[in-house]
Amino acid sequence: MLILDAEIDAQHGSGRRVDVRLDEGDGQKRQSGQRGRIAQLAPAGTLSPQAGEAVYPAAGALLLPGLHDHHLHLAALAVALDSLPCGPPQVKTAAALAAQLETADSVGSATEWLRGVGYHESVAGEIDRHWLDRVVPQRPVRIQHRSGRLWLVNSAALQHLLAAGGSLPAGLERQGGQPTGRIFDADDWLRHRLPRRFPSLTAASRRLAGYGVTGLTDTTPHNGPEEWQQVQAAQAAGSLWQDVLLMGDARLDGMHGSAGVRRGALKLHLHEYELPPFEALVAAVARSHAVDRPAAFHCVTRTELIFALGVLACAGRHPGDRIEHAAIAPPDSLPLLVEQGVTVVTQPNFIQERGDVYLREVAAADQPWLYRLRGLQAVGIPLAGSTDAPFGAVDPWAAMQAAVDRRTADGAVLGAEEGLTPEQAVALFLGSAEVSVEVPAGAVRRIAVGAAADLCLLDRPWQQARSHLAAVKVVATFKDGRHLPP
Repeated sequence: MLILDAEIDAQHGSGRRVDVRLDEGDGQKRQSGQRGRIAQLAPAGTLSPQAGEAVYPAAGALLLPGLHDHHLHLAALAVALDSLPCGPPQVKTAAALAAQLETADSVGSATEWLRGVGYHESVAGEIDRHWLDRVVPQRPVRIQHRSGRLWLVNSAALQHLLAAGGSLPAGLERQGGQPTGRIFDADDWLRHRLPRRFPSLTAASRRLAGYGVTGLTDTTPHNGPEEWQQVQAAQAAGSLWQDVLLMGDARLDGMHGSAGVRRGALKLHLHEYELPPFEALVAAVARSHAVDRPAAFHCVTRTELIFALGVLACAGRHPGDRIEHAAIAPPDSLPLLVEQGVTVVTQPNFIQERGDVYLREVAAADQPWLYRLRGLQAVGIPLAGSTDAPFGAVDPWAAMQAAVDRRTADGAVLGAEEGLTPEQAVALFLGSAEVSVEVPAGAVRRIAVGAAADLCLLDRPWQQARSHLAAVKVVATFKDGRHLPP
């Protein structure tokens, strides 16, 4: 593959226009660790196509290394793409939600489950099975809250779930002794009562590739050997194009990856209202570190953040330890973050997507510390960017724009002093998969001879792109030197 007249390194202030020859990999090379590489770089207009070589004209547009989304949930994204949106920005009112569900109910069989995603109380309040029964009385319905921690089901769905018998989850909400249809933190319980089928990853992979994403970190806490094997099988079948760093539980400790899928951190999903025993968590993290595996803590409150940092202080540091979200990081937490050597993996898109709700619901004293960026970088805390798809929109370019302007959907600015430059924002998605404090600050992957031929070509040069990152379109994505189909 020969890419002609591409701009490179402009986001580093040293832009030049070049021709780029890629050495294409193949499936067997990918599994063995031999990947497609950048074979030649030369001034634009100096390389000529070889016999039978494919050519892609860049016309001076910016060529970047492929993006890496450092925190998403791959199987959940695949399912969400085939689910009903039930929250902002697509659905904002109770009437709109009812219309969405009624339309979906009119298609398909009465026994086929309706699955919705992204609900938030700003749409219709704390709805329960009775509200859902009025809209869809016969067909089983389950709707996931945008937090990922709450499922809302109607009576038909609840009857199906309870018919399986067994113990009931602590998160099954009741009023007057009767289930309300609101089920908290019970994904394992639900998985054993619903048809089990690992979703096709084809649509999710193509959607990610359309944004220039060639690598991702799946941060799902319950990932284990089954999910590992499913990801490997999808890559081998050609339905998953991206490289995957797979987080999960302790069952992954003994897994050994290939170039396409590698073992990620032990994922620990903290819930402030039900924190695990401190000593037990310290021991779990120490065991993870002992097998050369970092730990990653989900932290969206002050308490969760301080608890996680306390665990790390007792278990000891390990390169690659991470704090996922750090949604509220007040000034007194920054020295602790620095001391433990963690990377913060952030989702600036939540400022755009949820910022108006934050302004209404988060205490005013905490609002300056929401999803911080510049303040963390200023004290030397490494940052990595992500979307948390499907719980956030899957578009990394929109996330980059939010990192720059900190603007909510309704136009308010939340934490302007935390905004980054466009150059810093795009760098959030150009770091290596194994983010670590030991990587020099600001280190990103570069286009160079011998580097992986995982690239994305924009529709414009950098000086135009930096003025509004959310408007950028990726016109071509290359993985292992091959142009991925749109």
